[in-house]
Amino acid sequence: MTLIAPRVTAGLPADDAQKLQHALNGSTDITVFVDGTVHRLPPSARDAVVDLLGRFSRGESVTVSSVEEMLTTSKAAELAGISHTYLRNMTDRGEIPVEYRGTHRRIRLADIMTWLEIQKKKSVAEKAAAPAAGGAPADSKDGGGADAS
Repeated sequence: MTLIAPRVTAGLPADDAQKLQHALNGSTDITVFVDGTVHRLPPSARDAVVDLLGRFSRGESVTVSSVEEMLTTSKAAELAGISHTYLRNMTDRGEIPVEYRGTHRRIRLADIMTWLEIQKKKSVAEKAAAPAAGGAPADSKDGGGADAS
């Protein structure tokens, strides 16, 4: 799994910070342009951008990083369609990575999704191999039964 390193940006020069602070004063609507196209941000993203810009307007340095979604073992087991006990056993065996928060296990959503994808591929491979392997014993049983009669 690839993690993106945090990005640290130095605070704005005083003049730029003051202009930004003036622009943000009392403003609740932020318009984002990407390649000339206007995008309206959902409230949570808008709030994060306003917070970021507010910090810049105060001359603060800012670090931007992402946080991976961590699941409880119950949520991870529910998502995977397996029992909580089976999932705990897999984490004990190291089949699924786990992090501890105190005594509580937390599992990355990405790790569960990876495990599910591997299981899906195994299932497809087994189904593809089953007719070839399953056909021969069935024929030999029929053949054996015919010889015995």
